[in-house]
Amino acid sequence: MRTPDNLFKQALARGETQIGLWLALADAYAAELCAGSGFDWLLIDGEHAPNDLRSTLACLQAVAAYPVHPVVRLPQGDTALIKQVLDLGASTLLVPMVESAEQARSLVRAMRYPPQGVRGVGSAIARSSRWARHADYRHDLAASMGHLGQPAHPEVRAAIEAAIARIRAQGKPAGVLASDEAFARRCLALGAQFVAVGVDTSLLVRATTQLAAAFKGGPQTASPAPRAY
Repeated sequence: MRTPDNLFKQALARGETQIGLWLALADAYAAELCAGSGFDWLLIDGEHAPNDLRSTLACLQAVAAYPVHPVVRLPQGDTALIKQVLDLGASTLLVPMVESAEQARSLVRAMRYPPQGVRGVGSAIARSSRWARHADYRHDLAASMGHLGQPAHPEVRAAIEAAIARIRAQGKPAGVLASDEAFARRCLALGAQFVAVGVDTSLLVRATTQLAAAFKGGPQTASPAPRAY
């Protein structure tokens, strides 16, 4: 899976010293001020500073235009939190209180997609993939079934259809996210009762990309195709 280059990690691998600054004010305006000061990296502290997901996102957005690498310090090594922060677009995490080799291995698995890890795949709504503009980001079910990047694979669709049938057989309402129109209609025909047929982020990306292309003369089909289930 192609992800943006981690220049900080590459510099460390070359043996280059990286000079950084700790950010504890939990303020995006202050983070942007520091981003232009010439440091190699900035630490957005979520353990002892009053940062949450929203303020961390704001800091990441504030420093993105500057030649400095943001590192996010988590309050703890939690798998769900790791997924959220990585999806915000952080590419380097500092996890506190790692006290055993097994804990370290577990954290590594939380940061990697299947089959190397257990990170949930929901890139269509994630800043890390620039909302699916990075074409090589993928989605959950296909990944867990060994078909990373192939949400329309026959085995993936067959599994969804079988699940709908089993749920319906138990007298329970079945639901699915199917942004591919043909497959959404197929799920409805099979008896799915709550079907999400799109994602707001994907719709906005597609509409704005098409609008810009219409006025700038570029290809109007350049927007990401719907891929999420």
